[in-house]
Amino acid sequence: MAARIEHLVTSGQFSLDGGTWDVDNNVWIVGDDHEVVVIDAAHDADAILAAIGDRTLTAIICTHAHNDHIDAAPELADRTGATIWLHPDDLPLWKQTHPDRDPDAHLADGQVIEAAGADLKVLHTPGHAPGAVCLYDAGLGTVFTGDTLFHGGPGATGRSYSHFPTIIDSIRDRLLTLPPETRVLTGHGDSTTVGAEATHLEEWIARGH
Repeated sequence: MAARIEHLVTSGQFSLDGGTWDVDNNVWIVGDDHEVVVIDAAHDADAILAAIGDRTLTAIICTHAHNDHIDAAPELADRTGATIWLHPDDLPLWKQTHPDRDPDAHLADGQVIEAAGADLKVLHTPGHAPGAVCLYDAGLGTVFTGDTLFHGGPGATGRSYSHFPTIIDSIRDRLLTLPPETRVLTGHGDSTTVGAEATHLEEWIARGH
């Protein structure tokens, strides 16, 4: 059975550098009728569990460790036995939200996480956060970009642990080199494609943020 992608939107708050904002997050569930992984366990473990149903959750993959992407991860893991995966460069951010609980495993560039016929290849794409990753599945023609690339441009780089030139390098070298028809499924908001965003790279650089 081929893997499929399911989409859930959860709502909560993002806090960093003394500010707090209301946000809606995209939660992506990848798998089949028996086994799934969750990309970014945001805000609401109950809603994510309801979407999973009676399927086995094997992994919770964190695209980065801003609180709005990881706040439900420990509860979801505790209730399912799933492994929480995070790139180690984002441990300082993780500790701001979960000081008493570590991720279970560390993501590495080039690693492949399998889920019911899906093969999610880890692309380390720092810039929005030091340990930000994207997850590319050639078979699904899809890249999950977290907050690295959105419909309309790069993720924000105006707060702690972020860096605009670094995110531009990540997008140019790791994402815009993917086939142009590749679907870009983001951490917030609408989806796009690699080709649609590639035409705007020079505009983003000129804008400088």
